[in-house]
Amino acid sequence: MNYTYILKCADDTLYCGWTNNIEKRLKTHNEGKGAKYTRSRLPVTLVYYETFETSIEAQKREYQIKKLNRQEKLKLIEKRTN
Repeated sequence: MNYTYILKCADDTLYCGWTNNIEKRLKTHNEGKGAKYTRSRLPVTLVYYETFETSIEAQKREYQIKKLNRQEKLKLIEKRTN
């Protein structure tokens, strides 16, 4: 299984990425070994994810989400949590 995910950082910013092991990736981010962007914004919290069969699908979705502005990302997160 592959995932596209959004993290909420300690400074209230959002980070989007993709992985094939969401639990391990979240742990890696919070250990300061993840993306350079999140290293100085710890801790991070998983606030949204989608699942995909292939890594290519997950990467394409990550690209789409990264093009959204903050308000659009927040709406996406809100839809999923309701």
